Amino acid sequence: MKQHSLYGPVANSVWSRLSGIKLLICDVDGVLSDGMIYLGNQGEEYKSFCTKDGFGIKALLNAGIQVAVITGRDSRIVSERMASLGVRHVYQGQGDKWHSYQALLDTLKLMPEQVAYIGDDVVDLPVMRDCSLGVAVKDAHPLVLQDANYITRTAGGFGAVREICDLILAAQGRLEQAQGMSV
Repeated sequence: MKQHSLYGPVANSVWSRLSGIKLLICDVDGVLSDGMIYLGNQGEEYKSFCTKDGFGIKALLNAGIQVAVITGRDSRIVSERMASLGVRHVYQGQGDKWHSYQALLDTLKLMPEQVAYIGDDVVDLPVMRDCSLGVAVKDAHPLVLQDANYITRTAGGFGAVREICDLILAAQGRLEQAQGMSV
């Protein structure tokens, strides 16, 4: 059986997992951004972020659901973007995301069954496989798509995080009260 959502049918097993999520962990490049990194002649770095994702993150936080970022790169842009959204748990420069994931579980006193992780590449697989809901963006690497419990209908950097935020809120009966801010 499947639940119907704003994004189409969602398997009952996924819907059930969504209803218990207390923490959403996001990768950055290819998930919160489109995966492109633009470098200027003076060494400046540019990334684009989708305001739809920003609204979804703020809506989750306003609903009392924690949001964290674990990313392999270290970037001031990510620090500034997450600060503007109110995301307090930001782990950058993490080649092995497993340790940051374990630290988050300890810090927030959560079990893997309460965590969703959204990623796009093979470095994300260890965490995706351990948490309750491993989510792959539509344009993720084929190995990640193969292992995901849910694949977004939206590409990374173009609202995929908003999609999973909306689904978490909907499964918990809180989508109608979703309040955030597009930033």
